[in-house]
Order: sequence, then C-alpha cells, then structure tokens
Amino acid sequence: MYVFVCEDSLEGIFSGVYDACASKLGHRNIRLATGEPENYELFSEYIPVAPSAEKTKKVINTIVSRFGMQFYESIYQAAMSGEPNNGKKMDKADAIYETILLALACGDGQKVLLSLGEPCVYRIFELCRATNREACHHLEFLRFSELENGVLFATIHPKDNVLPYLAEHFTDRLPMENFMIYDETHQTVAVHKASKKYLLTDAADLDLDKIKRYSDNESEYRKLWLTFFDHIAIESRKNPHLQMQMIPKRYWADTPELVRFA
Repeated sequence: MYVFVCEDSLEGIFSGVYDACASKLGHRNIRLATGEPENYELFSEYIPVAPSAEKTKKVINTIVSRFGMQFYESIYQAAMSGEPNNGKKMDKADAIYETILLALACGDGQKVLLSLGEPCVYRIFELCRATNREACHHLEFLRFSELENGVLFATIHPKDNVLPYLAEHFTDRLPMENFMIYDETHQTVAVHKASKKYLLTDAADLDLDKIKRYSDNESEYRKLWLTFFDHIAIESRKNPHLQMQMIPKRYWADTPELVRFA
C-alpha cells in the first residue's frame, strides 16, 4: 500500500489527488492521509506530498469542467472540515480521492453524490454537513466591533475552515464597510475594503494590540447593549442549560453579552 501524506488544506489534498493519479501505482494500492500518521503500517510506503498551486488548479479545472460546480462545492466543503481523523472514520483526503475516482469512472458527479451507500461518499456527506452547520452558526453568532480606526473587526474560533463562507456573505451584506474577520484557530484573516472584493491572508502580521483598541462609540454601544441584555432577562426564569443549547458555550468568548460568563 502506498500512502500519500498530504497537508491538511485544500491545496495539500488536491496536490495529493494529482500525485496519486499521476503515479500510475494502481488506485487500489493507494491511500491518502492528512498529516503525519500516528502509527505507521507495516509493508506500506509513505510518500510526502508538497502542496502545489499549479496541481491544485489542474484538479479544480478537471472537477468543474467534467462534473460541475455543485460537485466541486461538495468536495470543497469536505476539504474545509476540521473534523479530526481519529482512525475510526475514513480520512477526509482519502474520501475525497475515492469520490473523485468514482465520479471519473461513472462520468456523473451528481449521481455519485447520491450514492450514500459508498463509504467515501457518505464520509463526504458527513464532512459537508459539519462544515455547513459551523458556517451557519457563525453567521448567527458573529459579532463585529468598531476599532478606533473605524474598521469593523470580529474574531472567531471555528472547528472548520469557514472563513471563506463568512467573508463572501459579509462582503455581500456590508459592501461599503471596511471589515476584518480573524480566524484565530486557523490563523487566517479576511480583509475587506469598502466597495472591493475580500482578501484571505495569513494572520502572522496581524497587530494583536491594535485590534483590541475599540472606538469610543463601540464602548458606549457595548455598554448600552449589555444593559439592555441584562434588563430584559427575567431572574426567576434563568436557564443556563437552555442558553447553552441556543448558543453553544464555545461561542461565548466571541459574544460580547456572554463573554462575562465564558
């Protein structure tokens, strides 16, 4: 068995798919894995995969041209999932590789995505569902704060890499605002300049001190909101367990009205 070890990213996985297909080692003899394996298997050869923008582009073009955008979006969402590979379920890179192979053999990407009896396709379904759920939660719970320079800023800690979805959504909703969304988990940031398209970049150069400097208006509005939040609460009907069901506790640190209780 040949195991192609990929970086846990879209570029890393698609580069692995490209190298595996180009290797001519026989698809039945190949498996893809994200990250260094915890336990190495006997009689298996591990082949490291270097992420390549060129290979990624070729794989994307092939998928889109042959199977359409809907198939590509499902593969993309699966690749963005942050669900850990614990050995109990198929690695997402291997699921993506096998699903693409099924589509190439069948010639119909939509038909393949409906074949939930196939373990790889069902795994793609699970990963897409997790990514979509995470994106929906952050669309509901994300809070912007106004910095002293007038930029709207938000911090998130998602399990899955949902920043592209959020950046696309808020670019459409807030086209004339300057805003930034910082994904502290994946150390990436979406930057949007008024009337322009957003840009995704590495957060290594982000000034962590500057993003904590709120404008005077922001401080006042936050006080007003917290006062309103406290006054509409009915003391005798407080239900922390229900509150955690409505807004899971892992979101509290990024939610101004609940950060006090996180």
